[in-house]
Amino acid sequence: MALVPYEEGAGWGARQLHSPSATFHFASRTIRLQQDWRRLGVAAVVWDAAVVLCAYLEMEGIDLRDRSVIELGAGTGLLGIVATLLGKSFFVCSFKTLNNCSARVTMTDREAALEFLEANVQANLPSELRPRAVVKELTWGKDLDNFPPGAFDFVLGADIVYLEETFAELLQTLEHLCTEQTVILLACRIRYERDHKFLKMLRDRFSVYEVHYDSSKDVHIYKAQRSSRKDDF
Repeated sequence: MALVPYEEGAGWGARQLHSPSATFHFASRTIRLQQDWRRLGVAAVVWDAAVVLCAYLEMEGIDLRDRSVIELGAGTGLLGIVATLLGKSFFVCSFKTLNNCSARVTMTDREAALEFLEANVQANLPSELRPRAVVKELTWGKDLDNFPPGAFDFVLGADIVYLEETFAELLQTLEHLCTEQTVILLACRIRYERDHKFLKMLRDRFSVYEVHYDSSKDVHIYKAQRSSRKDDF
């Protein structure tokens, strides 16, 4: 959940973060992402939590077709790109049908990261899906008027909770985006006491429980909903 800075020369993990690109395979496609640690820092590299959440969406067969999805802190765009690909309708006979049935995915981050994010999105989505993926600025707690309240079926986030001073704004943003039917999926590592503090704050406002743990990467995935019901996907 908290992001740990890496110094150059600190080992394999640091080399991966400082690499100018990263390649993944999801939804029967190869995804090649540009990274730019020197210019944008943590917002421009792929973190394990994003990879684990992508794998979870695919392995569990989470149905994103005809759903409205928003990603917070999208960074390189991996999670949002995979959500768009997985949300593609497999039962299509025309572009019009595809456009109506596929997921609608909004990838958000701060203004400084948007050009970089947009470039990765455009480079990795087929042309027929690009209209279904929107890149948009969102500073938690400040740009909420630009997003209809309760308009999303899924809210996704990977390693987005690492500054304690943003906790209140992040919770405010989640409450604005969600109805009782909205599913929040957060992937994170639990490294510090403040991570537990955020989970407690989240549980004060949402029904929260762990749905997956990747022991190889030490990444937890939590599902949260405003309702007390723990409905299946």
